[in-house]
Amino acid sequence: MKKKARSRAPKAAKGGKSGAAGRKAALLRAQAAPRRSAAPKGAVKAAAAPDDAKSAVRRLRQELAKARAEIEQLKAAAETDFLLDILNRRGFERELARSVAFIKRYSARAALLVLDVDRLKPINDAYGHAAGDKVLKAIVETLSSEVRASDVIGRLGGDEFAVLLWNLSETDARAKAVMLEQAIDGMRISFGGSTVQTGASVGVAILDSHSEMRTALEQADSAMYVRKAQRRHETGRASEA
Repeated sequence: MKKKARSRAPKAAKGGKSGAAGRKAALLRAQAAPRRSAAPKGAVKAAAAPDDAKSAVRRLRQELAKARAEIEQLKAAAETDFLLDILNRRGFERELARSVAFIKRYSARAALLVLDVDRLKPINDAYGHAAGDKVLKAIVETLSSEVRASDVIGRLGGDEFAVLLWNLSETDARAKAVMLEQAIDGMRISFGGSTVQTGASVGVAILDSHSEMRTALEQADSAMYVRKAQRRHETGRASEA
């Protein structure tokens, strides 16, 4: 009996050690379990971060595109005559400079016409500036109908306009200038129950590979004043605006 009791004691002791070890292992597993469960949450956050970055990049690109579009609109507004919806002096000079560079590079040809409206000041004085504005709008409509879509019309200021005509010989350019004068001379504009008549004097400068923008404008402007004096002498009707 004593021997059997002694033989069971070691077994019980051995079983006690095994139970303690088991409990310790279970405790370690329980402590480790939260760490293992936290890993997937971290992985979700890590996966979400690139998506947030992509969304931010897309948003920044959209804002940049919008800002660029607004800048282009501001540039266009700064180069547009609000009354007549054509290029103003700044816009026309930019286009002329670009065109002169193209002509020099590719040996192209073009003509620059500078046009001054006759008798606009007497119309403004007699009928008011609203009548003068109506005359200017009618002149732009006439110019647009007489030139090609590839040609460029601009208002240099006041009653002075410029037209850039592509691929014309000097003979054709001067013939076009006369045609524009005749078209504007033939205009009849009604305002306040009255009919007003105006006219235009056109100067021509030929653009080639040796042309400079400023020089061409000066040449066309000088030719316009010569033509204006000729018309005043010929008809006695033209007067300075």
